[in-house]
Amino acid sequence: MTTASSADHPTRRDFLFVATGAAAAVGGAAALWPFISQMNPDASTIAAGAPIEVDLSPIAEGQDIKVFWRGKPIYISHRTKKQIDEARAVNVASLPDPQSDEARVKSGHEQWLVVIGICTHLGCIPIAHEGSYDGFFCPCHGSQYDSSGRIRQGPAPANLPVPPYQFVSDTKIQIG
Repeated sequence: MTTASSADHPTRRDFLFVATGAAAAVGGAAALWPFISQMNPDASTIAAGAPIEVDLSPIAEGQDIKVFWRGKPIYISHRTKKQIDEARAVNVASLPDPQSDEARVKSGHEQWLVVIGICTHLGCIPIAHEGSYDGFFCPCHGSQYDSSGRIRQGPAPANLPVPPYQFVSDTKIQIG
């Protein structure tokens, strides 16, 4: 007569050993999860540096909108033919910060101007479609920018900066 050894058939003790080990592994992973998860950046941090997409189709000709990217106001202007012609007729050499209109817009999309809406003098927020040049006017100290965001008059030392952007389609841009 032969007797079966425990190596041939699993016993209740083997089952309890495996079940206890599995429960310990799951419990250990559950305990470590919050520590690992807290190392990920905060959602607001991710959003602050992430590129944004802006749909241009609802912006009428001659209208501006303001969006925020990385905590900065971004003006997106749908310029009229008159504004584009006036901006291109300016003698670039006469500007305090010489830059052509063509260098400030994307080729094939000249009607769209995208600039960071922070005055280069002391960081105020200029008002769109104000001032003598149908561009931007900073009411704090009187800086005036044209419809291409170039400084024309006042204490500001430089043009409104153009953020990094690209056209995703004819009616959508990605800033950042």
